[in-house]
Amino acid sequence: MDAAGNLYGTTQQGGTTQGFYCMNGGCGTIFKLTPSADGPWVETIAFTFDNNDGSKPYAGLIQDRTGNLYGTASGGGTNNQGVIFEFTPAPAR
Repeated sequence: MDAAGNLYGTTQQGGTTQGFYCMNGGCGTIFKLTPSADGPWVETIAFTFDNNDGSKPYAGLIQDRTGNLYGTASGGGTNNQGVIFEFTPAPAR
């Protein structure tokens, strides 16, 4: 959870379906859940993987003290063997 109360997570599918490795379901996404005054959370897609920067994110995200998020993806990278990625969320407005 970030300082504004937003939650972040990943999906292994969804997002773009570009490229050979991301057909049939997409390369995955990073999503953001924002609390609302009415009660339900509002979901937005914060990032879409495209196999150049990784695909099929695996497991959860780790946040550093400055708010950057880190994770792993099982595809993309050299020889499509996966990557460790860093995501910097947009500043709260």
